[in-house]
Amino acid sequence: MIKALLVRELTYLWRDRGLRNILLFGPLLGILIFYVTYSAQILTVIPTAVVDLDRSSASRDLVTKISQAEYLQIVAQPASAPEAEELIRRGDVLVTVVIPEDFGRHLTLGRQTSVYIGIDGSNMIYSTNATTAALTVAKTVSAEAGVKALMARGLPREQAKSAYQRVTLQEEPWFNPTLNYAYFLVLALILNIWQQCCTLAAATNIISETGRPSWTQFKLAGLSKWTLFVSKSVVHIGVFMLLILPIYGICFGLLKLPLHGSWLLLLLFTLVFAIALHSVGTLASSFARNPVDSTRFGMIIALPSFILSGYGWPLEAMPSFVQSVVKLLPQTWFFQGLNYFTFKDPGWLFARHYFVALGLIAVVCYSGAAVITSRK
Repeated sequence: MIKALLVRELTYLWRDRGLRNILLFGPLLGILIFYVTYSAQILTVIPTAVVDLDRSSASRDLVTKISQAEYLQIVAQPASAPEAEELIRRGDVLVTVVIPEDFGRHLTLGRQTSVYIGIDGSNMIYSTNATTAALTVAKTVSAEAGVKALMARGLPREQAKSAYQRVTLQEEPWFNPTLNYAYFLVLALILNIWQQCCTLAAATNIISETGRPSWTQFKLAGLSKWTLFVSKSVVHIGVFMLLILPIYGICFGLLKLPLHGSWLLLLLFTLVFAIALHSVGTLASSFARNPVDSTRFGMIIALPSFILSGYGWPLEAMPSFVQSVVKLLPQTWFFQGLNYFTFKDPGWLFARHYFVALGLIAVVCYSGAAVITSRK
């Protein structure tokens, strides 16, 4: 009986052409789209306009340093600040630097001077990198000016450097040393598509039976609802895991995305998440009046869950009540844990509370679905 039910559900999934194509090709299409999108991996060219109102050797030296900055590329040198402002308004440049008159003279006399830097904040990634590059240039120029001021007072160059730079800050990004966007985003975005596709399938678990004329025949025949839906769930979860294997194989093997944790632990973690995810879809399917409503309920949960998971925007920065609510979703625990598994190798002792949370979600949702279905 159980074998027949397993084969029956697998046949239904395969014959549903729309769902089959979504499950098979949705995640694979996501791999292609997101890897191509983030193939540059890091932003290295930020168009910059420089207005040099001083025209001194010091200002020309500053322009050279800006052109040599890691992310900035000078594409225009307008004659005035209003012209530069117009360039940034039109989107021709993302950064404007205005070097004031008497910049070089103030530096020579050891006086404080300022350089205006305008950054287009409408794109946060560009603005963050531009700010970092601009601050690096500013620190370099400030340090050189400080050393020259001490040398003007009679100190030898090496002593001036030592006196001015008593504290040296050494920055070392851990886990993602090159700050590679592809490493951080590609796998998570692909898995987001995968979990949405899986939610669609899970949302058919109960309504696909109770919404058919055959449901009456099942009840009249005295067949166990428990056996029926457990068999269907096993097939669904098995399909979910079969789909994840090529995704992980391509991402970690072909695309060389980082995986510092254990393969076995990651697969086990994904399996527990797949069970919890399926339980949420099953619960939505249990109280839906028809397949369309069930799909809507599933998508209402699946679509915003990645944004709310804290992967892109930290949970700690969200309102406390939102933090409490999103912890009820399996996606939150999965994407939070994914970051640790891929970048940090946390080990079982650290990761076990993620497993426990996902397990509790599965128990609660399956129990709720069982209670609702028992009344049908």
